[in-house]
Amino acid sequence: MRSKILVTGANGFVGSALCESLLRKDINVIAAVRTKSRDHEFPVGDVSASTDWRPALVDCKAVIHLAARVHVMNEKSSDPLADFRAVNVDATLNLAQQAVITGVKRFVFVSSVKVNGEETTSKPYSAFDAPAPLDPYGQSKLEAEIALRELSRDTGLEVVIIRPPLVYGPGVRANFLKLMQWVKMGVPLPLGAVHNRRSMVARANLVDLLMTCSHHPAAAGQTFMVSDDHDVSIAELLRMLSASMGTRSLLLPVPVRIIAGAAALLGKSAVASRLLGSLQVDITHTQSTLGWQPVVTLQEGLDKTVAHFLANR
Repeated sequence: MRSKILVTGANGFVGSALCESLLRKDINVIAAVRTKSRDHEFPVGDVSASTDWRPALVDCKAVIHLAARVHVMNEKSSDPLADFRAVNVDATLNLAQQAVITGVKRFVFVSSVKVNGEETTSKPYSAFDAPAPLDPYGQSKLEAEIALRELSRDTGLEVVIIRPPLVYGPGVRANFLKLMQWVKMGVPLPLGAVHNRRSMVARANLVDLLMTCSHHPAAAGQTFMVSDDHDVSIAELLRMLSASMGTRSLLLPVPVRIIAGAAALLGKSAVASRLLGSLQVDITHTQSTLGWQPVVTLQEGLDKTVAHFLANR
């Protein structure tokens, strides 16, 4: 019998690529989606603490859990933490408990670097740092990690936790898409004097690590950081995007304090923090434990992302 893996969030940005990669490896994928459209898909609607996963979990050796209530910029909820907990903690634990009952061996949980915090100063975040989430999303991911570790201790379920930073790749949206649009339009950007350091991970690299963690013996019980292993400043990133597009970057050397002050006046401090601050992760533990290396470089990942962007404008 072929290997069988349940992937939740299977029609998302990462999940869709993960399922394609698993199928190419001749792995029997059960793709959990809101509405079924293909034979290997399992319809679950909106995941919750009452979702019945048992039909999808039969004969599965592993679960890769991507489905989540993700971080949102313009939060409308009156109680964001409760809403994040309902999906990211309660629904996750429900799935993991049913995985135990049905005999699943391994549970790979995609958490977030936000469990560590929002910004690095003296050194990159590692999997061994004390967690310090600063928003409801990060807090809910931390609570899910804790609940899964407790379940693992009680039942023997092999839990693997992965904390990605910003994920990019062909079809990326949100702020990364805006950056590419600005670069393509030749918009002058006041970021030439920003010398921060940011870790990112190409979707191809994250997918490869997820696949590795679904079966690698040394992954059980571990928490891993992941990145392209090549940190850049926002100015360097914009120059690399410009080079990929064959355009000229127009970066103005405006002092960081002026940009931050202007952003604060406009109520955009959170956006400015992501552009100006540093957020690095240390993947040494990931590399040494698993013998893992990124399968694409930052430049290769950006080139593929830009090529898709230009072809679909």
